[in-house]
Amino acid sequence: MPQEPEPGPDGARAARRRQFAEAARAERPDLALLCLLIAAEADPALDEAGLDEAQIELDRLAGLLPYAPAGGPEAWARNLAALLGARNGFGGSPADYRRLESSLLHEVLRRRRGLPILLSVVWMEVARRAGAPVYGVALPGHFVVGFGDPLGAHVLADPFGGGRPLSEEDTALLVAGATGEPLSRRMTAPAGPLEIVLRVLNNIRAWAQARPEHSAVQLWALELSLLLPSHPARLRHERAQLLVERGEFLAGAAELEEYARVVEAVEPAGAKQIRRQAAAARAMLN
Repeated sequence: MPQEPEPGPDGARAARRRQFAEAARAERPDLALLCLLIAAEADPALDEAGLDEAQIELDRLAGLLPYAPAGGPEAWARNLAALLGARNGFGGSPADYRRLESSLLHEVLRRRRGLPILLSVVWMEVARRAGAPVYGVALPGHFVVGFGDPLGAHVLADPFGGGRPLSEEDTALLVAGATGEPLSRRMTAPAGPLEIVLRVLNNIRAWAQARPEHSAVQLWALELSLLLPSHPARLRHERAQLLVERGEFLAGAAELEEYARVVEAVEPAGAKQIRRQAAAARAMLN
């Protein structure tokens, strides 16, 4: 019996995107898997074996943590910092913001360097596997992790800084440095897996947006964002504009017109402006 042909790069990417969409709609989304599927968009060499290898590394690190340490949240934070920060060298520096690899989970596991949010994903996934009460905290401009009860006894830690514990004053300084705003309880609420995934994709979009030669990266980050069950509607407009900028005038115009139709009921003036953009995109073919 003849064998089925191997799927080409486009077929493999489509399969990965279906897997991403399904994982995002799961009852309990697997944060590590979703971050690895994002990484697979950037690195086509990251195959099923590579995805498994990254998950196994997270399992291995979790196995090095003592289970349910005496001392509560502070002990969990201290043990994670000792294992991941001190012994394994996970951390970050300003230079890591300039590298796409800093937003790709398999590369962060390999290099031990990354953005605050990806390092926090490592902390969370290792801690969760070891049984820790851990959660992500999406502070403005700087993602950190929390241990314990968000509404009761808890401690925050900064994986970007090797896992250093954060006092309330430290946390307030991080927020003030990023936004100039005072710290509020809302800012330290636990972040859900899909909120974290969208923020990872936003970081990738921002990285690519500052580098026009990487518009393809911005495009796939937008397209993955649009596969999430909940996402800002403006991302559709951004994708349409990007298609036009990349010279895909007809596709971009069609997307603009569809977006205008969606927003017309609430923003008729905005819809009219978007339709003018669509007409201008089509005119570029003449």
